[in-house]
Amino acid sequence: MTRIDDTPPAWDERTQLTTFLDYARDTARAKCDGVSAENARKALLPCSPLMTMSGVINHLRWVEYYWFQVVFLGEEDQGPWTEEDPDREMRIAVDFPLTQLLDEYAEQSARYRELIAGNGLDKQARRAVRDGLHVDLRWILLHLTEETARHNGHLDILREMLDGMTGD
Repeated sequence: MTRIDDTPPAWDERTQLTTFLDYARDTARAKCDGVSAENARKALLPCSPLMTMSGVINHLRWVEYYWFQVVFLGEEDQGPWTEEDPDREMRIAVDFPLTQLLDEYAEQSARYRELIAGNGLDKQARRAVRDGLHVDLRWILLHLTEETARHNGHLDILREMLDGMTGD
């Protein structure tokens, strides 16, 4: 499994934050290298029937959508989830090839890199997250890095259970 280097090309705050988010994103994609279509859809954890490699990648894609487009930009939520099925993005992921999910995630990441580059880190989100709190872009980048890194641990477990492959 290959990944980008996590050493930023410059030491300013923005470059460090975006480098680590890209590193976490690339790690998630790398953990899927060589996974068969069948294995990408397998749920191996009895207590987590939605936890598939496809499900995790689709979840990461839609989590970024939510934080950047719905919270930061204030757009209407067009995500796949519903009140009745709040984890629908993980459930429907098995209906799509993993390669398609990875391509969509990569394309979306590129668009969000442009969004990040065009906004200051202190810029507040248009939509409040709870109790009227409006987080800033810096917080969103930190949150997404944490979320992606946490789910990389899930991808590690799934990959090792599927075919014994381990990575850093």
